[in-house]
Amino acid sequence: MSQIHQKPRIGITTGDLNGIGIELILKSLSEHQLLDFFTPVIFASNKAINFYKTSFGETHIQYSGTKDLSNLNPKVINVFNCWEEEVAITPGIMNEIGGKYGVRSLMVATQCLKDGQLDGLLTNPIHKKNSQTPDFQYSGHTPFLKDKFGAKDVVMMMCTEDMRIALMTEHIPIADISKNITIDGIISKVRIIKDSLIKDFGIDKPKIAVLGLNPHASDDGLIGKEEQTIISPAIEKLRNEGILAFGPYSADGFFARQQEQNFDCVLAMYHDQGLIPFKSFDKGMGVNYTAGLPVVRTSPDHGTAFDIAGKNKADHTSFLEALFLCIDILNQRQGYEEHTKNKLKKGTMQTKLRRSKEDIVE
Repeated sequence: MSQIHQKPRIGITTGDLNGIGIELILKSLSEHQLLDFFTPVIFASNKAINFYKTSFGETHIQYSGTKDLSNLNPKVINVFNCWEEEVAITPGIMNEIGGKYGVRSLMVATQCLKDGQLDGLLTNPIHKKNSQTPDFQYSGHTPFLKDKFGAKDVVMMMCTEDMRIALMTEHIPIADISKNITIDGIISKVRIIKDSLIKDFGIDKPKIAVLGLNPHASDDGLIGKEEQTIISPAIEKLRNEGILAFGPYSADGFFARQQEQNFDCVLAMYHDQGLIPFKSFDKGMGVNYTAGLPVVRTSPDHGTAFDIAGKNKADHTSFLEALFLCIDILNQRQGYEEHTKNKLKKGTMQTKLRRSKEDIVE
């Protein structure tokens, strides 16, 4: 990982080649002052970048093509060429080509991140339907990254400056949610959330709210039993560990009363329970962050937006927020690691001093 005084090298994937990913990149990186804070590496091809650059008239954006990440130019936009062949780009059309090259961008960037050639990763949206290949059979970025980095568990955490909502279950059918909620699963997710809030967000004693699964958090077992048999016992075990976990809360009343403002993160039991209120409040500034990885990965909080792709209508606010969060977390982790090392060093010195005093006394 880069030192704090150096600019982090952040890899950026294209997302689906026919979606809005490259448009977001070009609009964001046209703000040249951003290059003072990080070194961008776009995983695409010169031809793909030129296609969208010409389409949107972004002629003032300059970049340097490269195949060697050990020799990046920190003063310009770097394009790491993942393919050389001609590719038919058809903005707004969901097809095999768009999915194939979006996945290639992701897989090459992820391998470079794993090899230590990058410090962080910002992924643009792919579509689940046309991204499935023999090498990529995942429901999205989160399970892919979990597998790629050998993480036992990870957490999909949606972030804004004022709110963080994490998911117990992600992209699974409603009919399968209940059987995927377990005591051990909740404990694992909350531990990851707690560690991430401390290490990645600089919150010393994080407070975490846990939502119920059923309406009204089951009304004391009248509407389902998961709160009594699974969620509450998990919270009790977490509190016995010293983790400040609270709940289970009825989701509708919780957000209606804006109780999320009293917590550092909220764990929702399923996708829409967390994402509907989040997207209602985030004002287009939400970021998807994968907690629990040994690396830092962020993403804009939206999809491929085929309906506006190629029309120069995409709002790049969420992309910029994802970029800022990636940089912030990298710096926060670096500071946390240095603080931890200093504490360990201090503890070692204190032990040596105590032993020296004991020797003198003897």
